[in-house]
Amino acid sequence: MGHTAAKQSPAIKLEPPRFENGKPLLIAGLRNSYSPQAMSGIPAPWQTLAPHIGKIPAQIGRTAYGICWLAADNESIEYLPGVEVSRFAGVPADFTVASIPALRYAVFPHRAHASKLYETCDAISKWLPDSGYQPAAADAETPAFFERYSEEFDPHTGMGGIEVWALIKP
Repeated sequence: MGHTAAKQSPAIKLEPPRFENGKPLLIAGLRNSYSPQAMSGIPAPWQTLAPHIGKIPAQIGRTAYGICWLAADNESIEYLPGVEVSRFAGVPADFTVASIPALRYAVFPHRAHASKLYETCDAISKWLPDSGYQPAAADAETPAFFERYSEEFDPHTGMGGIEVWALIKP
């Protein structure tokens, strides 16, 4: 199956994606709900999570994830900044855990500041209808997409090592 060239959003140039069969992930972090008007609050749980990174029991590596589910009202989102763990036992009591199955993703690099991730997500939503790919059904347990912050990400500058993994049908 071929794919079309990536479209360009007015604010960000979307690079062509690579395609990945994701592995199952166990994520521990801080899940919250955000209405469209409250999206500016998303950085706050990252600031709360940051001191725990590297100290969470059974944490795997230092890669962080921003997992995003569409809320039941189809307008708000559920967002969980977290890290991969090998098991949920021992995770701090105030953390939420999520199990993400092995799925198929279109993976887009994000080279701008982390605060501009919404622009990449918007560009992906515009790319998808004409791409030849279809979004896979997301639900309360299966995220529509997630952000992946590799060890190259610098939380002080908000730059480097960011990707958006968008769920697609295999």
